[in-house]
Amino acid sequence: MATLEIRDLHVSVEADGTDKQILTGVDLTIRAGETHAIMGPNGSGKSTLAYAIAGHPKYTITSGTVTLDGEDVLAMSVDERARAGVFLAMQYPVEVPGVSVSNFLRSAAPAIRGEAPMLRLWVKEQKEAMSRLEMDPAFSERSVNEGFSGGEKKRHEILQLELLKPKIAVLDETDSGLDVDALRVVSEGVNRVREGGETGVLLITHYTRILNYIKPDFVHVFVRGRIAESGGAELADELEANGYAKYGVETAATPGRSLPTSPVLPGVVTTA
Repeated sequence: MATLEIRDLHVSVEADGTDKQILTGVDLTIRAGETHAIMGPNGSGKSTLAYAIAGHPKYTITSGTVTLDGEDVLAMSVDERARAGVFLAMQYPVEVPGVSVSNFLRSAAPAIRGEAPMLRLWVKEQKEAMSRLEMDPAFSERSVNEGFSGGEKKRHEILQLELLKPKIAVLDETDSGLDVDALRVVSEGVNRVREGGETGVLLITHYTRILNYIKPDFVHVFVRGRIAESGGAELADELEANGYAKYGVETAATPGRSLPTSPVLPGVVTTA
C-alpha cells in the first residue's frame, strides 16, 4: 500500500528579495485508497504544499521530510517524483503547443507503467476513458491545453489521472472554474480512480461543493502554513457554516494572487 508521509515540513519562497516562510510545520500521512481534503483561506499555504510535494523550483524546503513508501521525495528531481508515482494537477494548466493529447499521454504511460503499452490496447483504453469523461474523440488530436476551456483542461487532467493511475494524486483546486455539469463529470473520474484503492488523493479546495461528489475520509483545516484541525467530512460542513473565524482568520475576500508557472512534469502532468 502506497504511503506518502510529510513530517514537520517548512517551506519558504523568495518575495521582494527576501525569503518568506509559507509552510510552518506540516504533518500529514496519505495512504492509497484514502482521500484527504485540505481547506483553508487564501494565502494559508495550501497550494504551496502541492508545489513543494511536486518539486517546483520556486519553493525552498527549509526543514522537514517527505517520503513515498520510505523513499526520500525531496531528494528526487521533478521527473523522478513523477516516475515514482506523484501526480500533480494544478489550478491553472499550461498550454503545450505542438504536442497532441494522444501523443502526450502515450509518451507518459511508459514512465509510470514501466513499459510502453501496446498501441491497439492503448487506443482502446484511451477512448474508453475519454467516453467516461464525456470528451469528444477529436479532443485527442488537439495540442495539450491549447485553446481549451476551463472544463476541458480539468477533464484532461482527470483523463491523465485515470490512465496513469499514480500512487498519490495531488489535486489543487480541481473544481475551480467548473460549471455544475463539468464538476460532476470530473468528480466521477476522481471517484473511479480512488475506488480502485491504489491511489491516495490529496484534494485542495476552497469550497464544499466538490465534497458533495467526492466524499473525503479526512478533512484538514489549513491556517498560517500548517494544519490547525483535522476531522471527518463533517468538518467541511462546519467550515461552510461558520468560516474560519474560530482559527483567528478574517473571512473577508482576499485579494487575488499570482501563481507560479509550472515546470513540465515528464510522464505525469503539465499543469500550473
